[in-house]
Amino acid sequence: MTKTSSMRDPVDVAVGVLIDAQERFLLTSRPLGKVYAHYWEFPGGKLESGESVEQALRRELHEELGIVIGAVQHWKVEIVDYPHALVRLHFCKVRDWQGEFEMREAQSMSWQQLPVTVRPVLPGTVPVLGWLAEERGFEGATHPA
Repeated sequence: MTKTSSMRDPVDVAVGVLIDAQERFLLTSRPLGKVYAHYWEFPGGKLESGESVEQALRRELHEELGIVIGAVQHWKVEIVDYPHALVRLHFCKVRDWQGEFEMREAQSMSWQQLPVTVRPVLPGTVPVLGWLAEERGFEGATHPA
């Protein structure tokens, strides 16, 4: 960790790895006006004061995508040091949801398999693709360079 990052408190973010019946996973693009606009990522958002990871994930996925999620499986935690913020990402697998997907922030969505075909991929998303590859026995590049 660099000196600057160790002086910053991490921002906690709940991230949903939505997996459908065909084992595809959902990636969404970051909306215009946000840092890393148009980069592809797993959907989610910052925890608000007093919220658990699961509460934040339920709220964010409803606000961003219009869905109501079922069971949440806490999966992995990763700290990513972006130029604008130190972020602690809480990745959760979600296989159950209700409702039609609505892109409420004018973002795009894409169901993907490995290797993903969308680009560019957000740096914080790259380790997740590696974890999915490991679990699935996938070898080779997980995303376009």
